[in-house]
Amino acid sequence: MIVVMKRGSSDDSVAVMVRRIEEMGLKAHVIQGTERTVIAAVGEKRDGERETLESYEEVDQVVPILAPYKVASLETKPDPTVVTARDLKIGGGHVGVIAGPCSVESEEQILTVARQVKAAGAAGLRGGAFKPRTSPYAFQGLKEEGLKLLAMAREETGLAVVTEVMTPHHVDLVAEYTDVLQIGARNMQNYHLLQAVGESRKPVLLKRGASATMDEFLLAAEYILDQGNTQVALCERGIRTFETHTRFTLPLASVAYLHERTHLPVVIDPSHGTGIASLVPPMCTAAVAAGADGLIIEVHPDPHKALSDGAQSLTPEAFAGTMEQCRKVAVALDKSL
Repeated sequence: MIVVMKRGSSDDSVAVMVRRIEEMGLKAHVIQGTERTVIAAVGEKRDGERETLESYEEVDQVVPILAPYKVASLETKPDPTVVTARDLKIGGGHVGVIAGPCSVESEEQILTVARQVKAAGAAGLRGGAFKPRTSPYAFQGLKEEGLKLLAMAREETGLAVVTEVMTPHHVDLVAEYTDVLQIGARNMQNYHLLQAVGESRKPVLLKRGASATMDEFLLAAEYILDQGNTQVALCERGIRTFETHTRFTLPLASVAYLHERTHLPVVIDPSHGTGIASLVPPMCTAAVAAGADGLIIEVHPDPHKALSDGAQSLTPEAFAGTMEQCRKVAVALDKSL
């Protein structure tokens, strides 16, 4: 349920209402709107709860939340959420661009690409330190050494570091070095991990599972939000279909669909969504045109020598050209990039 407080309600009256909601065995999520405060009261439904909450003087009205994802729903928070980390802003008219290699391979590689994507206009640096690979014999990442190199690149460039965390017991370690915790597609329904990153309070980039429905995707985000972490961005990275001409199928309709149902910003990953470097630039501009709040793009100084995902990685020159085209589309839509 959504408990809508009366206009001008004080912080004390909101705190009192939160205590009353929690005494009823519900979890309270306070959401400060532009005009008034609302409290999402989430938990197992019991008879008479709505009437009880409506009886309090501080309450204007109590509205049931119809969507299965309560805190992520537009019913709960009609104003768009903006996810912020350093100079990276995703949502609210800002198209946040995150770029970098699939994997951190060396100090020279990550520093070189960080300088180049920063010069082209990126605000975030991506790079895998812990890599989930289909084959156990493939490059698994430099682990903590990779995290240290990402932090070194951030120190020089000011870019917000975005990297994947794979297990709950790695959350504290990765959070120490990074600005945004990424949950990969394979872990979208790793509920213990989702709860752990929710407790961390670090911004989270949640990728859609390759076979996940939209409700499953949003309910995965709900696990993070339910821990009190409001800084969550959704990432469409393509789904598995019968098509074989691309690595995955990238459904850009996801952007418009999600904007109709959630206040969370939507990021597009055209690198994994296509798996083909030549398709990445047009999908980037199409994503911005569709209303995406951010892009995450794989860029490598020498894609042919990349230890992972070289076929879908842009060169720094191609990335700079892509940014120019995306910027034109963003300006046309009164957005900043």
